[in-house]
Amino acid sequence: MSTSRGEPNPAKGGYHHGELREALVAAGLSILEEGGEAASLGLRETARRAGVSAMAPYRHFPDKDALLAAVAVVGFERLRAALAAADRGGAGSGREALYAQGAAYVAFASAQPGLFRLMFGGARSGGGARPPALCDASAAAYAVLSERVATLVPAAEAADEALRSWALVHGIASLVIDGLLGDAVRTDPRAAAALADRLVRLEPIPS
Repeated sequence: MSTSRGEPNPAKGGYHHGELREALVAAGLSILEEGGEAASLGLRETARRAGVSAMAPYRHFPDKDALLAAVAVVGFERLRAALAAADRGGAGSGREALYAQGAAYVAFASAQPGLFRLMFGGARSGGGARPPALCDASAAAYAVLSERVATLVPAAEAADEALRSWALVHGIASLVIDGLLGDAVRTDPRAAAALADRLVRLEPIPS
C-alpha cells in the first residue's frame, strides 16, 4: 500500500523522485503494448501499475494529456531508432535504404499499433497544440526519412518527395493496423514489412 506522500510500495522497490516519471511512462507503454488504447491510458491506471498513490503522477504530469505526450515522445524515439537502423542496413543504393525505412516504418506500426495511434493523434486528446518535446521527437524521426530522400532527388524536389514518401508508408501502416489489409499483416510485423517493401518499389503510374 502506498504512503500518503505517494511513494511506491516498499515491497515493490522504491523509486527515487527522478525515477517516478520514467516508471509512469513505462507503465503507460506497457498498457499500450498489452493492446490498450490512448483512451485507457490515464494517470490513475499508470499510478496503480507503478505502485504509487493516485496523486503521485501529478508531481510530473499536470493532466492526462501531458502523460500521453510523454509516452508518445518515447514512441517517436523508438521509431527514429528503427528508421535509422534500417537506413544503415539498407544494402546497395541509397534508394534501397529508403525502401528499408519504409518497411521498418510499417513493421513498427504493426508491432505497436496502440503506440503508433497515440503518436499520430491520440497524444492530443484535448485538441490543443503538441508540446515542444513531442514536436522535436516527431521532427527527429521525420528527419531520418527526409535526409535520405535529399540524397536521391534534386534539392528543389526534396521536401515534396519526402512528404510523398511519408504519406505512402503512413497510409500503408494505417491500413495495416486497422485490419483493412487482412490479419496476416495486421498481426505479423515481418509480413507487414514485406508488403510495404513490395508497394514502395512500385513505379508511379505514367501520366
